[in-house]
Amino acid sequence: MNRPVLLDTNAIIDLATGLGLSPASMDVAVEASARGALLVSPVSAWEIGNISRPRNTRRSIDFLPDPTTWFRRFVDTYHVVLTPLTPEIGIAAAYLPDGINADPADRLLTATARALDAVMITRDRDILAYSAQGHVRAIAA
Repeated sequence: MNRPVLLDTNAIIDLATGLGLSPASMDVAVEASARGALLVSPVSAWEIGNISRPRNTRRSIDFLPDPTTWFRRFVDTYHVVLTPLTPEIGIAAAYLPDGINADPADRLLTATARALDAVMITRDRDILAYSAQGHVRAIAA
């Protein structure tokens, strides 16, 4: 695969922990990393910050020693390229069809993948269905 590969936030966590990614998506991620084409959006840093915050409604995840250091180590370990978060991507995310996903982070990640002509690794069913319709390139995590 010669396209860049964008990891969604769950794929980042799965790759970092060694759990959850399918063998096929793991191969795609490792190959993209080796050629300097593994992408991560700053939106995922925001999501990791949110996931790490303790809340009454759900259990938080510990990113040790802290979320910022954990994210930076991930970026360095996998030779990740941080994507831009441009006004065009933000506006494109707002104009994605309503059925794709109401989560603003997923919409921003989808718009980023489209803008960069990247393949997204995700397990989000809405994004995978949108991909099956030919609107974004995605493979199941």
